[in-house]
Amino acid sequence: MKTGIHPTYYPEAKVSCVCGNAFTSGSTVPEIRVEICAVCHPFYTGTQKFVDTQGQVEKFGKKQALASEKKAEREKVLEARKAKVVEVKTEKPSLKDLLMQARKNNAS
Repeated sequence: MKTGIHPTYYPEAKVSCVCGNAFTSGSTVPEIRVEICAVCHPFYTGTQKFVDTQGQVEKFGKKQALASEKKAEREKVLEARKAKVVEVKTEKPSLKDLLMQARKNNAS
């Protein structure tokens, strides 16, 4: 190994968590501060915490509600179009419809 290029290794580096837990580990930094450790992490404790600093959960819920409203409106529009098409077909057939019918009859 080359000398002078490697960082200093601290075998007894102190790691302190926000929850108050402290332990030692090996590191190139003498002191480490962390926000979550094995003592307070939801995976290890079995408790579930939602860390929602910017309202992400509410924002997602609003988007889902808006999407379902738009979908319902779209279904109403499509149903109205279908009803309009059925209404048009019950009226007298147009010249185009008569010609198409004549072609089908001649082809048979």
